[in-house]
Amino acid sequence: MSARKNYPARRRHLPAAACTFSVVILIAASLTAGCGGSSSDGGSSASSGGSGGGRMTASGSKPIEIVMIPKLKGIAYFNACEKGAEEAAKSLPGVNLHYDGPIEGKSDKQIELIESWILKKPDVIAISCNDPDELAPAIKKARAHGIHVITFDADANPKTSGREFLVNQALASDIGETLVDVMAKEAGPSAETVVITSSLTSPNQQEWIKYMKQTIQSKYPKMKIDGIYPSAEDQQKAFTATQSALKAWPNVKGVWGISSTAFPGAADAILQAHLQGKVACTGLATPQPMKPFVDQGVVKTVVLWNAVDLGYLTVYAADALAHGKLKSGTTLDAGRLGKKVVSGDMVLLGKPTLFTKSNIGQFNF
Repeated sequence: MSARKNYPARRRHLPAAACTFSVVILIAASLTAGCGGSSSDGGSSASSGGSGGGRMTASGSKPIEIVMIPKLKGIAYFNACEKGAEEAAKSLPGVNLHYDGPIEGKSDKQIELIESWILKKPDVIAISCNDPDELAPAIKKARAHGIHVITFDADANPKTSGREFLVNQALASDIGETLVDVMAKEAGPSAETVVITSSLTSPNQQEWIKYMKQTIQSKYPKMKIDGIYPSAEDQQKAFTATQSALKAWPNVKGVWGISSTAFPGAADAILQAHLQGKVACTGLATPQPMKPFVDQGVVKTVVLWNAVDLGYLTVYAADALAHGKLKSGTTLDAGRLGKKVVSGDMVLLGKPTLFTKSNIGQFNF
């Protein structure tokens, strides 16, 4: 990259002989001594909250700076992604990770972060998009400044954003079909249902709903979705939305919560209404926050993937892209995850995972 990156300077230590010589000179000059001061031309180090500590590559070149922007910081799902990302950054030589997400699940907050990071010129930005179209101009601007951009978890509009690759947790078709199959097993193939989502514009959730509807039409034509309720990535709002849905549709036998905040909110509403065993509840969330609901019989099945592995894979993909090694039709060496096929503009983690009472305690995210 042509412009220098705006990161703190590394401390450079002088050999012992040089330190002794420096002390003599400085005592003679000013009666004060010092050795090993900071240098303004050292390599980059991680910014506050980053991982990697400014480690240089084996060749002594500057580290790869990777910025990872989740939809929202501080919730279990993206905490798990962060954990995996940090693990990957530590295992790769010469990688600095900066995990920097908004505290509100809003596109404008993500845009502000992208604009801020453009000025610092990292090598790669990896982002989970709250809205595929609203984020597109900011992503396009980052690309125009020579910054690689990939998405993970939730995509940007690939045509208007110019993002290079999507690190996909699972195919949307597989997720949609799995969610409906679980509901048909637990509530019946002709159940009336409602969906609690985080946003009516979230790209991944809209894709899942599309394939849920297709699966219903092809496999369970008597099943019905009575309503779809947004909850703004807020568990309390998901609780309230589920209460409203249950009142509006008294014949509902199944509730889907298709985000890591919507699912526990929906399950809690069913628990508080004493409807466990009468209204099935399934969806997408990290296993540990859902374990109490599984233990109490409110939820039988949690559908997801390993969010730690998703964060891990994202950093490996970002590092490969920065080195010019992430190309369609090849394989990505993803550390402990093994080889991953790069198909078109997508790197796929794998199939959805089912967490039930028999295995949910084995996962600590």
